[in-house]
Amino acid sequence: MAADWMWARRSWEKWAGKHVGASGKPVKAALLLNYDPTGPSRLLPVVAEQEGTELKAVDLLPFLDFVRRNNLQMEFFSIGSNRYLVTSIHEHWFCARCVNAVQPEGEGVIVMEIGAYLLVCMYDGSLGSASQAMVAVDQFAWHFNRRTH
Repeated sequence: MAADWMWARRSWEKWAGKHVGASGKPVKAALLLNYDPTGPSRLLPVVAEQEGTELKAVDLLPFLDFVRRNNLQMEFFSIGSNRYLVTSIHEHWFCARCVNAVQPEGEGVIVMEIGAYLLVCMYDGSLGSASQAMVAVDQFAWHFNRRTH
């Protein structure tokens, strides 16, 4: 488990430095959350890594409950002060748009399950920004999965 955590941390640091930040990067904020519905979650901190945001575990518990309920098409969810509506669902990931966005071009989030983690990436903008953020998410997943599979 320690070796897997070290791999996850190295993957995160390498990826976040290239893809997460304020201007010119596809993702404005990202979280790597410990999420293993079959494991003893009380033994791990909720937030494994984060960049561009300073959310606490208590801020994320309603979001994790939303994911566990797996009722993605029927409910809104919140991350911090933003409220989201799921717009696209795929096998291991989903996209959502912020319904109370302060940015005129909008805001969105991509959530992907990768092993025992949830990668949560927030971006500003619409379709073009979402596409760029998805490429960044795919790159993290590809790099992370090289070691774990």
